[in-house]
Order: sequence, then structure tokens, then C-alpha cells
Amino acid sequence: MTAAGLRPISAVIITRDAAAHLAAVLAAVDFCAERLVLDSGSTDATLEIARSAGARVEHQDFLGYGPQKCRGVTLASHDWILAIDADEVLDAEASAAIRRLDLADPRRCWSVRRRTFVGDREVRHGAWRNDCVLRLFNRTTAGFKPLPVHEEVESGRRPDPLPGSLLHYSYVSCGDVLSRAVRYAPLKAAIMRRKGQRPAAWTLPVRGMAAFLGSYLWRGGWHDGAVGFVVALSRAIDSTLPRAILLLDEPTPPIERP
Repeated sequence: MTAAGLRPISAVIITRDAAAHLAAVLAAVDFCAERLVLDSGSTDATLEIARSAGARVEHQDFLGYGPQKCRGVTLASHDWILAIDADEVLDAEASAAIRRLDLADPRRCWSVRRRTFVGDREVRHGAWRNDCVLRLFNRTTAGFKPLPVHEEVESGRRPDPLPGSLLHYSYVSCGDVLSRAVRYAPLKAAIMRRKGQRPAAWTLPVRGMAAFLGSYLWRGGWHDGAVGFVVALSRAIDSTLPRAILLLDEPTPPIERP
């Protein structure tokens, strides 16, 4: 008997114009008792794909990544939550492993290795190497932090690793990697502002260089060629641009899902 039969799981996926990978995402979690798609205004075939796959579809105007996922968890029918992004596909090994899990203890949670692709190329080194994300948890003991960007699940217990991988088809090109780092910067600056952080200007080049070298040299990003360079550059942007915005005291733009 599968874990899904013993303890029902709700797969929760937030979407907006996510038609590119949604069919594969939903097919990989078809063992779940519920597949909940929380959409924020898709104009492509996202809703048709979700409904034709048998998923439950709900609408919520976009609140920011963390709050949107919190809303999806709240709407789910079951306490065990498998949180999957609309560009993340569980591989067969991970799906089979979840079916075998003992879900009797609600304090337990599981992480899975995420393998990120830029276009058709997997990034195997650099800052994204050995990226593990908590994706399966019980909402009575864990949940998403309500951050506008780079949200993560907060749990009082260290997650156990799942076999297999989560295939992350997030970026269509190297330009997409860089543009997203720039787009997220004001949101990260807003988080820092709320925390009362005020970095010194002289630290920006130090932070940027350390982030770039950490990804490109120390973690072997150079093995990925030009893609590895771009990932390292995005890390430098991520480390410096939000702090520069904070120092310039620029206003935070409205939160919009790309």
C-alpha cells in the first residue's frame, strides 16, 4: 500500500502562464490524493491543462511568492503537502520514493535534490550544485515563510533526504537568469528594509566579488562554461543590487508574478 493511500497528500502548485511544463509537473505527482493548482490570472493554456489532468483549480490574485504558497497550503484538502513549482518535475525515482514513505509522524519532512536547467542544459556546478529543497511536509508542523521572493519552508525538524531529483526548468536562457536576478532585487531590498538592515557601501564590491568567485571558482562553475559564468554573475547581482537599492532608498515596486 502506498503512503498516499495511508496518508493522503495534496500536491500544491502556484501558477501563472505556466503551460510550458505544467502537464509534466502534474503527471509526475499523479499519485497524490489531490493536485491543487492555485492560479493568479493565466492567459495561456494553463487552466485547460490543469483541468484536463484532473487537478483542482482555484484563483488567487498574486500576493508574492511566499504568501501565495501559504494560501495554497491553506486551501489544500489534506495536511500532508507536496509543494511543487510549475517548472519543477519530480523524476520517477523521487515519485516512487514518496509512495513508499511512512507518513505516520507529522513532525517529519523531506527534501529533494533540485537539478536546474538553463534552456536544455543542466547546470551541474557552481552556486546551484547540491541544491536541496524541502518540498514534503505536514502543514500542522511546518509551512512557508511569507516572504515576497525566495520563499522557503520553515520546519522545526531537519528534513530527511529523498532519493531521486526535482528537475527544475526555470530559465529559458542565460539572459533570463540575469534579468530575474535584477527583477527580484527590489523585493529583496524590501525584506532587508523591514529587518532594519543598512549595509555599508564599501562592502558591495567585496560581497559581489566573493559571490562571483564562490560560484565560478570555488564551487567549480567554470566547468559549465559560459552558463557557469552567467550563474556566478547572477550571484554577484543577487548579493549586491538589493543592498545598493537599500542604500539609495528606492521605493519597492508592486509585487507582480512574471
